[in-house]
Amino acid sequence: MKKPVYLDYNSTTPVDERVLEFMLPFFSDKFGNAASKTHAYGWVTEEAVQTAREQVAALIHSEPGEIIFTSGATESINLALKGVYEKYHSKGNHIITVATEHKAVLDTCVHLEKYGAQITYLPVDKGGLIDTGRLRSCMTDQTILVCVMMANNETGVIQPMREISQIVHERNSLLMSDATQACGKIPVDVRHEGIDLLCVSAHKFYGPKGAGALYVSRKNPRVSLVPLIDGGGHEKGLRSGTLNVPAIAGFGKGCEIADTEMAENAKRIKVMRDHLETEILQAGNVFVNGSRENRLFNVTNLAFSGVHANALIGELKDIAVATGSACSSAIPQPSHVLKAMNIPDDLAYSAIRFSLGKYTTEEEIRFVAGRVKEVVCRLRISE
Repeated sequence: MKKPVYLDYNSTTPVDERVLEFMLPFFSDKFGNAASKTHAYGWVTEEAVQTAREQVAALIHSEPGEIIFTSGATESINLALKGVYEKYHSKGNHIITVATEHKAVLDTCVHLEKYGAQITYLPVDKGGLIDTGRLRSCMTDQTILVCVMMANNETGVIQPMREISQIVHERNSLLMSDATQACGKIPVDVRHEGIDLLCVSAHKFYGPKGAGALYVSRKNPRVSLVPLIDGGGHEKGLRSGTLNVPAIAGFGKGCEIADTEMAENAKRIKVMRDHLETEILQAGNVFVNGSRENRLFNVTNLAFSGVHANALIGELKDIAVATGSACSSAIPQPSHVLKAMNIPDDLAYSAIRFSLGKYTTEEEIRFVAGRVKEVVCRLRISE
């Protein structure tokens, strides 16, 4: 068993060997610029990009022409939020989002407030779910966009996207979803769920870092955006710049593999997650944060009463886990997600996220469960 045991798959994942093998030729033999239209080097890479576009589209059940390649979910989020606001602010300046969104969404909303946007931050209940009735009451004629994360990165809580979309579209507004943690893990169907803009990142499901996409609906409704980056008109004019062909090719291959293996991985990983959770809860005064019924199969966020998370992680040097989002790990504050769920500070400071992946083994889970219980008991005695 390799140590440290890696249980931080929601932060990032190792590149699948099949993905890496598929990417390698695009660093050497197939090195052409996908925008070069006059020779075979460009044609080969352009074809690879188009294939990847089709593979990403197949994963989320969209059309290939609705996929805009970016450097990752953060860029996609910025393009969607800022692009919608700049395009539609003459119709209205109101955006609704959720207090438990990723910082990429929340910080972008704060930025837009400086330019006149009115942002409503919906609260969540103790399970991390929004009140759809409250969403309906917050909608106004000025609401141009509602942004709701499909699956939370810290707790795994899954929001009722189809119900949300019906409310949003009743008022002729647009629905955006950060589906970074959902895509590649659970089925995502933008048409069925009524999502107009969706963000995805390759490195969350065994693809390379530096590749992501924004789905932009082209019908019912057709969404228009103002680009963040100008120059050259790449990606339908929404994201200019030379395409990262190796990463995009790997992204597409990762989508193809995820689409094929998703159900089998989910079944196996859930059994291990449930076993890990059950074992650790036996330590006593350990609490699961977030809804246990509406969450991703690979995540458990646990609060250890009487034990500070940093102290616990410091003792678990042979296990790679996190207190929350990797993007917020340097901030010495309790998780904004847990605070929004009205979890007391002492428990929020004691919370650790365990996120499993397809390379996690039963042997690793047995080891982690025993190790965590041992260290928690020792830390509590020392207190």
